[in-house]
Amino acid sequence: MKIVAVYSTKGGVGKTTAAVNLAWEASQDFRVLLWDLDPQGAATYLLQVKPKLKGGAEALVDGTTRVRAAIRSTTFDRLDLLPADASYRELDVVLDHAKDSTGRIRRVLERVADDYDVVILDCPPGAGLVAENAVLAADLVVVPLVPSPLSLRSLEQVVDFVASSPTRSPILGFLSMVDRRKAVHRNAVVQLPRAHESVSNIVVPNTVVIERMGSERAPVGLYAPQSEAAHAYSELWVRIQSTVKARRRKSKH
Repeated sequence: MKIVAVYSTKGGVGKTTAAVNLAWEASQDFRVLLWDLDPQGAATYLLQVKPKLKGGAEALVDGTTRVRAAIRSTTFDRLDLLPADASYRELDVVLDHAKDSTGRIRRVLERVADDYDVVILDCPPGAGLVAENAVLAADLVVVPLVPSPLSLRSLEQVVDFVASSPTRSPILGFLSMVDRRKAVHRNAVVQLPRAHESVSNIVVPNTVVIERMGSERAPVGLYAPQSEAAHAYSELWVRIQSTVKARRRKSKH
């Protein structure tokens, strides 16, 4: 089982959009679990799952709630969801009071390691214990970058944050919400991959096609398969799969 954390210290950069689309792309060939770790529950909403977790996030991470009982199927083949609800707002506090406070997410996922080939973690922004857990568990940290000084600062923060983790997982950045009408965005598309080894040349545009996810409640590749955005997420997943070397495994269940 390979674990991919979609993460940024900054919000509003297209993180959840990427997580949902990458999970769907991966599910075309693999058994995928998307874990919505963001208390806003946007991924849960987009995948049309009720934001209800029996016992809340605390019961899940301390083992009171069985993880398989908490997982929900989606309308998409081979794609399951571990939904978020309001209890995730307190997850950093819960983890702070737990033994092995940075390894809880990894331990939860170990319970379903034979059920899935790929796990996508939709992480909340910031640098708290949830993020530490996700980075520690991840085989790869995927970072969406809006071409702006603040987002570039967030890349530096992610690099430093991952470097402080014992696993030091590789980082894969990509350009998100790119508006080619803006000179600063056009320049970033050319310059950033040259300047930063961890930044790929994959570009997800700022487009109404992606905005439609809120009304379609489906991945872009399903309702707009020929769009530039769909092709970008497909290319990004290919790059991720190559990096983590995801492979199919037979389930014991």
